[in-house]
Amino acid sequence: MGSNSIDNPTEVQRWRDRFYAARWVLITCVLVFVGLYATGKLGFVDALLAFSLIFLATIAVPRRARLMRNELPMNKKNSIWPDISLKRFAESLADPCLIVDRRAILRYRNNAAASEFPASTVGDPLAFSLRNPTFLNTIDQAISGNKRVTGEFHETVPADSWYQISVTPLEAKKPGVAPSKRSELLVVSIVNQTAQRIHDQMRADFVANASHELRTPLTSLIGFLDTLRGPAANDPAAREKFMGIMHTQAERMSRLIDDLLSLSRIELRQHMRPTDKVDVATICKEAIELLQPQAKEEDITISFDKVVEEAVVSGDRNELMQVMTNLVENAIKYGTSGKKVDVRIVPCNLHTNHKLRIEVQDYGQGIPAEHVPRLTERFYRVDAESSRRKKGTGLGLAIVKHIIGRHRGDLQISSRVGEGTKVSICLS
Repeated sequence: MGSNSIDNPTEVQRWRDRFYAARWVLITCVLVFVGLYATGKLGFVDALLAFSLIFLATIAVPRRARLMRNELPMNKKNSIWPDISLKRFAESLADPCLIVDRRAILRYRNNAAASEFPASTVGDPLAFSLRNPTFLNTIDQAISGNKRVTGEFHETVPADSWYQISVTPLEAKKPGVAPSKRSELLVVSIVNQTAQRIHDQMRADFVANASHELRTPLTSLIGFLDTLRGPAANDPAAREKFMGIMHTQAERMSRLIDDLLSLSRIELRQHMRPTDKVDVATICKEAIELLQPQAKEEDITISFDKVVEEAVVSGDRNELMQVMTNLVENAIKYGTSGKKVDVRIVPCNLHTNHKLRIEVQDYGQGIPAEHVPRLTERFYRVDAESSRRKKGTGLGLAIVKHIIGRHRGDLQISSRVGEGTKVSICLS
């Protein structure tokens, strides 16, 4: 049985597609020829013949756009550089990753790199956006040496940041072998070391400060002991005086060690959120009652106000008691001139996930604004000598900060010179 190519479903579909693609041209021609025939400018036979020729030409001749579209995937496939698999690999990395060629021109950057270095642009030399000499020198060494090179660089704008960089040729060039596209590429991986650097610096500062805080009273003890064993051995008055000073210094060391151990215990459990239900109103009352003798000595009145109906939160009772004792004691020590301290429990309107806010406010001399952000740092003091005279260790607010952090709460400190200081704690 004979067959006609037009009976082939593929051929039918192809002709149908051509007709559909040319539909607007044909409709326009029909309208034009009808208009010419209606005005008498063109006869019916001539119009029909002209339209037939245009129809056959439109349907039969392949369109250039279609040919170009058929060829496009092959051209696009050949133009991808780097290839899709390498791009997908770069995107799977959590750290910034850049892909550059041997002219140090950026060919690709993953989302992490785009977020960390937004000024970098694909197609431009890296030197246009990342002008750090150490960074560029590391890339140049990897290109010239055709090997993996690592290094570190420091950025100061917009803030101090430290990075570790590793530059690795994707495929090493081989002598006598023509280079491939993959051998022209290098992978630049960058790890942000800022948090680690800050943590290391804080640890070093902590050790230095702790050593200093312990060394001072220890030196005093050794000095007075030497004096008592020598010149003041037979002087009862001097011995009595020195023994009192030594006792004070020993107490200072004891308080410091206790605070250090307390801070260490809190940090060990920082990831474990307390789940017990505790009444913070009861804790506040107990802390105030405990510190009433100290408040009377300083002629300070402590008031307590509870605005919320229920003050029960999830927390560790001993730790929250330590927080309230610390805050109220600080208010008594450093707010003496104000003659009063207010403790309030109010609804927390600052955070939707927190239920209530505890406020401890004094009306003393206040704290200069430049010191407020650093008050929770370990051993940080606005006035070191005054703090030592008032038996402060410099760790109280650091302990408060870590306890509130363990409770997934929020700590805020506000102060104005001459008006006093307010510490707010939001808990849920």
